[in-house]
Amino acid sequence: MSSASTEVRAVDVTSEPVTASEIMATAASKEVHDGEVAVVGIGLPQVACVLARRTHAPSLSLLLEIGVANMEPVDTPVGLADSRIFYRATTWSGFIDTLGMSLHRGIVDVGFIGGLEVDQFGNVNTTLTKDPDGRVRYFNGSAGGNDVASLAKRVIVIVRHGKRKLPAAVAHLTSPGFVNGHSRKELSLRGGGPRRVITDMAVLGFDNPSRTASIVSIHPGVQLEQLLDNTGFPLQVPNPLPVTPVPTKEELRLLREEIDPGRMYLR
Repeated sequence: MSSASTEVRAVDVTSEPVTASEIMATAASKEVHDGEVAVVGIGLPQVACVLARRTHAPSLSLLLEIGVANMEPVDTPVGLADSRIFYRATTWSGFIDTLGMSLHRGIVDVGFIGGLEVDQFGNVNTTLTKDPDGRVRYFNGSAGGNDVASLAKRVIVIVRHGKRKLPAAVAHLTSPGFVNGHSRKELSLRGGGPRRVITDMAVLGFDNPSRTASIVSIHPGVQLEQLLDNTGFPLQVPNPLPVTPVPTKEELRLLREEIDPGRMYLR
């Protein structure tokens, strides 16, 4: 009886279509630079910053608000309390070190936050939502979000796109951006304010005199009319309209094979 040999073929994970989450993570990774200090949270911010460290920013210092620094987890953690996030970290301390000794000292270059709502001035709400019938639903609140938004040299907000997520005005101002279009100096805030809002449709910025959101780039496959119809406030549209770069093959390989192979955050 002869035995048939089995040929093992490598699977090209980059052959699958690029997802919106992968475009978001890659776009966010480009917002940090080598040698900087970044405060990140679990989810796409952590994925983006790990990608940056594996590519163009190997000397990027990462801080979790719970006091963990420069972690290198092998398995994707499910939350801040997941001890897998501590693997190979250079520091295990506490909130006071990240918020007080880093943010309040002014040494954090970029801070990542999410939110229930983000308005046209980059103000973030993580406290409550109001239903059309007037009912109020309460959530976690600020945690370290207010410290990040008020004190980081620039702030990156990552949210899903939709009118409820991007209203003209937030239902509750948890973390300030450019409140009512005022400068950070006028607001007596030391941080530089929101730099980018990265969604699953576009990258938005605040690089204009009115300090209102404008389109930096639109993701591939998204139509401008679709983007505008799903935003709760007017957007300034550049001409020509840039398209967000898709991840390279190496960036896709890192995301899919090493950083989040279980697609916990890149679904």
